[in-house]
Amino acid sequence: MKIVLASRLDKDEAVAYAASLASFLEETGHEIAFESGTAEHLGREGVPFEEFSADLVVVVGGDGSVLLAVHRMRRQIPLLGINWGEVGFLTSLEPEEVPAFVSDHLQHFTVEPRMRISLSADGRWLGNALNEAVIITSRPAKMLRFAVAINGVHTDRFRADGLLISTPTGSTAYAMSAGGPIVDPRIEGVLLVPLAPYMLSSRPHVISSDRSLQVRLEGAKPAHLVIDGQATFELERDTVIDVVKAKEPALLVNAGKHFFERVDHKLRCL
Repeated sequence: MKIVLASRLDKDEAVAYAASLASFLEETGHEIAFESGTAEHLGREGVPFEEFSADLVVVVGGDGSVLLAVHRMRRQIPLLGINWGEVGFLTSLEPEEVPAFVSDHLQHFTVEPRMRISLSADGRWLGNALNEAVIITSRPAKMLRFAVAINGVHTDRFRADGLLISTPTGSTAYAMSAGGPIVDPRIEGVLLVPLAPYMLSSRPHVISSDRSLQVRLEGAKPAHLVIDGQATFELERDTVIDVVKAKEPALLVNAGKHFFERVDHKLRCL
């Protein structure tokens, strides 16, 4: 099996672990390559994210490292996350669980597709989000005004500090902190979660992914749209954001852990 290894680069221990994991995987008969940034830290030749061609990508890091890999891969490849972060909702294994997984499951691993959302602004494609896109003001302490249309029908208008447009996978991320529900990632839908809304009647929504969703930024206040913490775009007055289900899901390796048991365990560790 051809495996590409990528590590978070801000922790030397994570990079060192990736190097030792590479040796372990090579000893078990796998062909190993390193992502170029990780390879540079190790003094080796590497492969850029955009050029990955492998059976499996292994990421040593937290949720941010997984999101970076998903964003930069041109074609989605099954991804196994090994947690070297704070919580790691997107990672499948803790480091101490890796030897048993490699021995018992690696040759016949299964994949859990995770829906992503595709975002366009006034017809210009911006990117895909695995967790969420957030619209926030560029000026602290200033509220934004939003209008929402579903299947072309106006459904809501509200003022808030910002708006989260989240996937079910992202429901355990920023959306959860903002008061949104935890959603089973097997459900294909879009969450709208207002950030500190002016009216208490402005509540989170869960919208089926087979509906068309438009969010209009009303008013003249400057704002930014941030996708998965990886890309930031300036929004103009009356910008219309179109949200649809992305054509290609992320492919996360299933380590055999029940989603809600993992959520309960992770939340107790916060």
